[in-house]
Amino acid sequence: MLLPYPMTAINRRTFLSLAGGGFAAAQTAAAKPNVLMICVDDLNDWIGCLGGNLDSVTPNFDRLAKESVLFTSAHCAAPLCNPSRAALLTGIRPSTSGVYQNNQPWRTAPLLAKTRTLPQHFQDHGYKSIGGGKTFHDAYPDPDSWEEYFPSKTQQKPADPHPAKVPGSGLPNSGHFDWGPIAEGDTAMGDHKVVDWAIGQMNKSHGKPLFLAVGLFRPHLPWYVPKKYFDMYPLEKITLPKVNGDDLDDVPPIGKRMAKPHTDHKLVTDHGKWKEGVQAYLASIRYTDTELGRLLDAFGKSAVAKDAVVALWSDHGWHLGEKLHWRKFTLWEEATHNVLMIKAPGVSVAGGRCDRPVSLMDVFPTLSDLCGLPPKKECEGVSLRPLLVNPKAKWDRPALTTFGKANHAVRSEKWRYIRYSDGTEELYDREKDPMEWKNLASEPKFTPVKAELAKWLPKVDAAEVPARGNG
Repeated sequence: MLLPYPMTAINRRTFLSLAGGGFAAAQTAAAKPNVLMICVDDLNDWIGCLGGNLDSVTPNFDRLAKESVLFTSAHCAAPLCNPSRAALLTGIRPSTSGVYQNNQPWRTAPLLAKTRTLPQHFQDHGYKSIGGGKTFHDAYPDPDSWEEYFPSKTQQKPADPHPAKVPGSGLPNSGHFDWGPIAEGDTAMGDHKVVDWAIGQMNKSHGKPLFLAVGLFRPHLPWYVPKKYFDMYPLEKITLPKVNGDDLDDVPPIGKRMAKPHTDHKLVTDHGKWKEGVQAYLASIRYTDTELGRLLDAFGKSAVAKDAVVALWSDHGWHLGEKLHWRKFTLWEEATHNVLMIKAPGVSVAGGRCDRPVSLMDVFPTLSDLCGLPPKKECEGVSLRPLLVNPKAKWDRPALTTFGKANHAVRSEKWRYIRYSDGTEELYDREKDPMEWKNLASEPKFTPVKAELAKWLPKVDAAEVPARGNG
């Protein structure tokens, strides 16, 4: 029998129990560890263990990283919520499904209409799949994916309190792009309620191996969190991101349209609110780190934790002025780079750091592999097991990100290559130019580099799924 784990002390004890004739039961138990999947919304690399912002303090993200393999160059399938989450949770890329934007109901895509999602795949193989908070994009939850859901199968996240005066940021006409402290404490927050629910589930007997998904909404906009988290980051100590005012001069027109430098960035800088925006994002991350700590503390004390697989991912990154842009919605590093860490007892190297480029498309096949489930043949990612065993193992696959039909970025260890739908290009040497300030795509000497990276572009770009509203 090929086990999903190497022979650890725990598995040896399992095998010793076979003398009583319980081979089949022991095989099932060994092959089906519980799973805790933590999904964080709009979190870039501004956590301590990734070092994206040196002001950020995240002890709970950092402690989980010390127990896991931390993928330092993980990248999303798409730099926005709906297509990223639909791709991860179905295993099917945006370029294959046609789900490119937030306002496209993903179940209406012909390829996704009846596909089995990640939680359904676990249900199909003996698990109880339950979830709470934001897992799928909140506009398009998937009730059939879950046996139980909090707050309900059609409402993924509880409501949050708001500042007494909105907009809290003081920015005119900012709409959803807003921030500010709230008077209420942690217990009033939606994420706190989701964690409370998850803790309750950990302490129940489910009668089956458990697949538990916990979605944390912050640091998604608007950045409304209790005042104490803002106070942790005094404005006079805020460090702004490095920015080149001429950054977009060598960027093709499609890339410039994605950046929209005359919208959010101009609004923030014209009103002198850049430090306040950074402060609010840091405060929201610190709040989320606190909720993560509550979740991990309870998990560690529960029976569910024994030999459990833990995966934490964020759905994409976030700009805070880099490339003269705010939010996600681009194919540059700040938007594609996300958080990914996986703990698999008996497999993963505790405290391992893997610098190989990997994709969120790899989460579905990796969790299936670690839990002894048969692979879903439609999955377009690969299992990360080799990198969990040896974070320095050879890895010849770059990560692919898609934003809109036929716009793609390929990220290798050294390069970022972007090709837009009109054939225009960007190429950045990540080793020499980590801020991606100099586009090398027009230099003839890099033609072979572009040709090699282009081999990883999709062969087909599926037709766009019809949109509905704003998503």
